[in-house]
Amino acid sequence: MQLAMRQTGYLFLVLFQLGTVAAFADTVPADETDKLKSIAFAAHQNNYSGVYVHQSGGRVGMSRITHVSEKDGEHERREELDGAKREIIRSNDQVWLFADGHRVRMEMRRIRPAFPALLPEQIATLKENYAVTREEDDEVAGYRAQAFVFRPRDNLRYTRKMWADSATGLLLKAVVMDERGYVIEQYAFMELNINGNIDHSWIVREKAPAEESLRQLHPAPLAKAESPAERCDWQVDALPAGFKKVLEMRRPFRENKEPVIHLVFSDGLAGISVFIEKTNGTTNLHYGLLGQGEVNIYSRVVGDSLVTVVGEVPAKTVIQIADSVRYAGQ
Repeated sequence: MQLAMRQTGYLFLVLFQLGTVAAFADTVPADETDKLKSIAFAAHQNNYSGVYVHQSGGRVGMSRITHVSEKDGEHERREELDGAKREIIRSNDQVWLFADGHRVRMEMRRIRPAFPALLPEQIATLKENYAVTREEDDEVAGYRAQAFVFRPRDNLRYTRKMWADSATGLLLKAVVMDERGYVIEQYAFMELNINGNIDHSWIVREKAPAEESLRQLHPAPLAKAESPAERCDWQVDALPAGFKKVLEMRRPFRENKEPVIHLVFSDGLAGISVFIEKTNGTTNLHYGLLGQGEVNIYSRVVGDSLVTVVGEVPAKTVIQIADSVRYAGQ
């Protein structure tokens, strides 16, 4: 139970971020590569509003997203339609969380790309790790959709399939499949309005500094902020090819007296986080594997530290990575 609670906590931090595959020939020609690039930008450049379903393992949730692109940048609103009523409003790099009648200003540090903005801008780099093929067109939420499959060039990642609107490139549906071809996670629009009459009344246009806004909304002393990590002297030796470090920082977490080291790696589609925390002499630590949907979590003790790896990759990948983490300092 303690393991599950601790690992679920790490999963919350990250979110708020096919067998052995031979070398596939990349069958996507140059014009299709341009199409993939248009999909990567479509989620940022178009105005749209819709309801989508997110299925992860046996859990299903429904959300409404409204996105507006204006001269001053991007504005986005996400509302949970089941369970606890929460919504997140983003205006460029300013983010507000509305829950239980309260509003809290947050620092934007998106680790995991959010649907429908799942494709990276650097398609060429992505294709080094995945063989991309074009599938038959389909229909999603009333729109004609072009389908693409991303098959990993190793057995350490998942296969992903995406459907994009043929006119605008906006991503309409995305699924993640395990090595047997079973869908373990998916996003799909159920209803959608692209570039139509979109409500703008919810947009927050607040220019006050983040610190001042937080003081106004939360008079209590501010929590210790996240800070970039100095050289942490920890080494990760067995990352799959193509994963590059995109973030290294120290952050407070739960009851920990010392900040937790947080390293984030990405190959463009999948993200992996490595957390390292001092055990402080605790002897009843629990470790092991936990998974939900495409996300797997594995913890192990290394010396006087607990290493936890959270990744949108198969279980064997997070285990391989965690087993390779070592202290390389003096």
